[in-house]
Amino acid sequence: MNKLDTKTRAQILAMLCEGASMRSVSRLTNTSINTVSKLLVDAGRFCAGFHDAKVRGVAAKRVQVDEAWAFCYAKEKNVPSAKAAPDGAGDVWTWTAIEADTKLLISHFCGGRDGECAKWFMDDVASRVITRIQLTSDGHKSYLEAVEGAFGADVDYAMLVKLYGNAPEFFKGRYSPAECTGIKKTKIEGKPDEKHISTSYVERSNLTMRMANRRFTRLTNAFSKKFENHAHMVAIYAVWYNFLRIHKTLRVTPAMAAGLSDTIVTWEQIVDAMDADQPAKKRGPYKRTLEEISN
Repeated sequence: MNKLDTKTRAQILAMLCEGASMRSVSRLTNTSINTVSKLLVDAGRFCAGFHDAKVRGVAAKRVQVDEAWAFCYAKEKNVPSAKAAPDGAGDVWTWTAIEADTKLLISHFCGGRDGECAKWFMDDVASRVITRIQLTSDGHKSYLEAVEGAFGADVDYAMLVKLYGNAPEFFKGRYSPAECTGIKKTKIEGKPDEKHISTSYVERSNLTMRMANRRFTRLTNAFSKKFENHAHMVAIYAVWYNFLRIHKTLRVTPAMAAGLSDTIVTWEQIVDAMDADQPAKKRGPYKRTLEEISN
């Protein structure tokens, strides 16, 4: 079977992480949409394993968590009347955890917004950090039990709840934001430093994810048609954000700032590592050592 050269595949992955839709990438690179779709799946699986292997032993201090909304195939309210809706159709929430100092995306998870997903997400966050952290979340109640189960008493945890008033008359519309009239900080566990009780960094990071990922763009037809592809794209984005993209204020990648990488990784290196990992699939995915990529 013919395989695209490394440069073209690297270009496709780069464009997918710069807000381009799959069909626009297909047109701009003169490749089949099926080729782009297959690369998305292959790269998504590899990047999920890469992130799982490399983002470990994080010496974090202040971690912020949040959830970003999107949908797959149809919005939740329209799923019952949708034609041939696949499994996973409806609202999709992407849970993210950001280290405030290095801007490292410690953990990501795509699923619902219930207690079970919160538990899985917080358990994953806890497994990746090696220090006592100050954790801040929004007021989502599922975090209470999830954080307790993941960290016990070994965490300084607080919730930040934003208070909203009515939107001005000239702002009213389907996506018009209400005016934020204040915030409420609540200490839940330990002794969190009140001046660092914030979700600003993770909310800004989620904005970057929404702008860099066409599947999150509202009022388009670029949304995910399969839940699995949505998760694949988030995994690709996470590797790009942590290991390839230079953060403007840090002047290095978040992985370099966190001490997880010595150099900037390129898409060509990722593609080469994907090719080298192919023979290992019979033994199970991601058996190959990934140290040479980011060290």
